Amino acid sequence: MSMFRSHWQAGAQTLLAVALGLVVGAASAQAVPDAPTRQALKVCQDPNNLPFSSTDAQGFENRIAEVFGRELGLPVTYYSFPNRLAFIRNTLRYKLPGEDFRCDIVMGVPAGFDQVSATKPYYRSSYALVFPKGIGLDGVKTSADLLALPPARLKKLRIGVIDRSPASDWLARHDLTDQGVPYPMMNADPAEYPGQIVERELIGGKIDAAIVWGPIAGYFAKRVQGKTELIVVPMQSEPGVRFDFAMAMGVRYGESAWKQQVEGLIEKTRPEILAILREFGVPLLDDLPAAATR
Repeated sequence: MSMFRSHWQAGAQTLLAVALGLVVGAASAQAVPDAPTRQALKVCQDPNNLPFSSTDAQGFENRIAEVFGRELGLPVTYYSFPNRLAFIRNTLRYKLPGEDFRCDIVMGVPAGFDQVSATKPYYRSSYALVFPKGIGLDGVKTSADLLALPPARLKKLRIGVIDRSPASDWLARHDLTDQGVPYPMMNADPAEYPGQIVERELIGGKIDAAIVWGPIAGYFAKRVQGKTELIVVPMQSEPGVRFDFAMAMGVRYGESAWKQQVEGLIEKTRPEILAILREFGVPLLDDLPAAATR
């Protein structure tokens, strides 16, 4: 894909991969011949990374995998590894002598992610601003609306962001660095999960708003309904800061037949995939073909 050709775009892709936990080691991408007849759909996943995946198969990537398993007539199995350093090397590429690979597909990677053979994208989303209703931001419908707030109000906001993400770049670009509350890109504790910035920090009142990857914002906004009402506002890309990204699936290099089969499944089950994404509150951007060819 061409959307990440520039140096800055490549950096943004890496940051998104980090946000998803897809941090890889330095292992080379070796060609692997297509596998023989499959006995199961073997999925690589993080065991604690909602809304994407979990050990009890409650993430939207789990749900999509189950749809694929049904279409293939295969049981779905999972090989779990915390999405920290060297995730791809320890899942998709992990194989001991005399054994098969532990898993054969990663259900969500940035389009063009070069540590895997990425499929065509199947959804596009963006980072989103999320904040509680009733704190004086209800009129904010776009990132421009946020910037148009009275300076005195804007300067009082505490906005949680993942450090070194497009959100932190955006704050710096608009002279709002002092309003940013940075959270680490990675945490070594496998019990930690990205949605805590919304579910714990925002709901707990430690911050007034957060700018996080859209699927995280949408899912946790729905998850806390009944406790509080959160508003989710997709952020708009601008020169120098990209917020929107297309997402694909990843297989090993050299497995072209398997990749084509996965892409066929994406096309065949697209209505079901979109219904699942909407159920999980994923902010969806509708011009996927244009985004995929940038």
